[in-house]
Amino acid sequence: MKKILWGIIGCAGIAKHSVIPGIQKSETGEVAAIASRGLDKAKQTAEELNIPTAYGSYEELLADPTIEVVYIPLPNHMHKEWVIRAAEAGKHVLCEKPLALTAQEAQEMVAACEKAGVAFAEAFMYRYHPRYNVIHDIIQSGEIGEIRGIHGTFTFNNAKDKNNIRYKQDWGGGSLYDVGVYPISAARMLLNEEPQAATVHALLSEEHDYVDMMASGILEFNKGVALTFDCGMWAAFRNTLEVLGTDGRIEVPSAFVVNQDERDNFFVHTKDGRREVEVPHLNQYALQADAIGRSIRNGEPLPFPASDAVLNMKVLDACLTSARERRRVEI
Repeated sequence: MKKILWGIIGCAGIAKHSVIPGIQKSETGEVAAIASRGLDKAKQTAEELNIPTAYGSYEELLADPTIEVVYIPLPNHMHKEWVIRAAEAGKHVLCEKPLALTAQEAQEMVAACEKAGVAFAEAFMYRYHPRYNVIHDIIQSGEIGEIRGIHGTFTFNNAKDKNNIRYKQDWGGGSLYDVGVYPISAARMLLNEEPQAATVHALLSEEHDYVDMMASGILEFNKGVALTFDCGMWAAFRNTLEVLGTDGRIEVPSAFVVNQDERDNFFVHTKDGRREVEVPHLNQYALQADAIGRSIRNGEPLPFPASDAVLNMKVLDACLTSARERRRVEI
């Protein structure tokens, strides 16, 4: 397969430390260019990461006819504009999560990509790891019985960095947008259904432009099943997932991000004891890039269509409304 040439719109930390190295390790992709709003920053990042071309504006990168697909790690409030502009330039798009600020924005972005005939994916890298196929198979096998609930967490502490874009309300800041989307998307994926209502309690911090620095919530699914979750940017680090069944449970200690010194393995607890399920240590970002690459080159369907991102944003809309208005919100 001829390598697919990627362009990166922005020099965000997630791009430099995770997504770009992942694309560079992929089988199908090659990072050919990066753009920033200033040429010096783009050149510096390009030199650090061995990227051949640097542009001093996003428009210049989109005008490059050799670039086939772009990755957009810009602040959340800029996603809609640049996804639509990329689509109109004929580029396939991988956009950092959350896709947009609202489900309505997300729908407009999906419509623009469909009109342009380009692939469009939301950057939830964890979903591409094959361990989630294994988890799904264990659930379907009945080993842990019927699912009674799912619990997810994703927290970290970056609260001292008061100038961080995560703490700007108008820019789509807050823990629900930043990390709450992970357990929410995971529950929807594993249950293969949409929640009916959301109730969320949040810490809205005056020091941080009143964004939700911590949020705890419950999503109501069918048959009395619920996702309970908490997410935060002012708490000790953890990112876990537990699937509770009538006869056992699945425990995923590093559910969404896995560091080099951690394992991707997970555990199954039943009446027969606790067993560790070994899975290969793989670069989730490379797997994500390859799924998009195969879709572009071979016409394979994306594992997670852009319509899924709109549904996830609907849930996020409800969670944010619930947190700010202190009430249960039907979805």
